[in-house]
Amino acid sequence: MSKIGIASPRSAATVSKHSRPGAATIIAVTSGKGGVGKTFVAANLAAALSRSGKKVLLLDADLGLANLDVVFNIHPKITLHDVLTGGATLEDAIIEVTGGISVLPAASGLVEYSRLTGEVQDELSAIIDQLAQRYDYLFLDTGAGISDLVLYSASLAREVLVVATPEPTSLTDAYATIKVLAMMQQRSIFHLLFNQVSKSGEGSRYAAQLGDVANRYLESQTATPIELHHVGDIPEDQSVPDALKKRKLLMHAYPGSPAALAMSKIAKAVSRI
Repeated sequence: MSKIGIASPRSAATVSKHSRPGAATIIAVTSGKGGVGKTFVAANLAAALSRSGKKVLLLDADLGLANLDVVFNIHPKITLHDVLTGGATLEDAIIEVTGGISVLPAASGLVEYSRLTGEVQDELSAIIDQLAQRYDYLFLDTGAGISDLVLYSASLAREVLVVATPEPTSLTDAYATIKVLAMMQQRSIFHLLFNQVSKSGEGSRYAAQLGDVANRYLESQTATPIELHHVGDIPEDQSVPDALKKRKLLMHAYPGSPAALAMSKIAKAVSRI
């Protein structure tokens, strides 16, 4: 049985693969700060791609502060923690939810995941490798910020989708996230999505500004220029909090809402990365 312990993890740059074996496109959905709708985006993107016929799994990579179970209104008895500690199999922990999405929930309130041992890192990497053989898309819903766990989770993905809102603190933290991932993992391509957008074209403008800043200040520190691919915006829409209160996915509760239609468009863009 594996043991979870507190230890300084290996540098994400040394473990980053960016391209994993198997068929799945692995996307880390992350953000510089909390409260920007990262988990909402990950869950509804998974739903939109599943609706288009893709086989999708959503893994809660926020191992100690998980909340995918809240979004999907599920009450898992077995979580990723049980798999990592040898108490359950991967098949036992995966839950099939409405819409044909597979979810691998994590536990909440476990302080030991604030830092990861090398053993747990290896086991998490092995789990991702196994899942990559079974799905078309694998979304890793990371925590917010630039903690060791967030950076390691992102290192396991081929692509990184950064979720932000059009407010100064979110933009600043999104840039910080891009900077750290670019420097530690030698990433040059990032995908950017803006949530809670109030004006048409607002996301494109901020994406261009972030791209300019990234290349101006990171060009001398990275091997290649940074590319920020703006995949779309989700407008402010009362349907979003209404769906969250009902603990239902927006794509299922209000499929014709402006935010859901935007999410469908974003899913098409994501399917091409």
